[in-house]
Amino acid sequence: MIRALFICGKNRLRSPTAEQVFSAYPDVDTDSAGVNHDAECPVTPEHIDWADVIFVMERAHLGKLRQRFRSSLGKVRVICLDIPDDYDYMDERLVELLKLRVPPHLRQR
Repeated sequence: MIRALFICGKNRLRSPTAEQVFSAYPDVDTDSAGVNHDAECPVTPEHIDWADVIFVMERAHLGKLRQRFRSSLGKVRVICLDIPDDYDYMDERLVELLKLRVPPHLRQR
């Protein structure tokens, strides 16, 4: 089982979409969070400790994550998907991008 954490800014559109899409994958456990202070579910140290791999949607999210959790990130892979905030929740184009960019990283342990 691989534990995948998906992170965007507010945890309202992109990361919850990714969590939903990949929750149906075998041997993948998913969660999502946001790096902004007004996120639906703000990322916590517990999220970081839980994850085997973290997917951030943008480089800005990676920067915020490193700023707040640098000491905890040494043992987890962090992948930037470079997906801009241009999509609604479960937008078909967003789902297609996620299905293209995420699975190769789920096979690597």
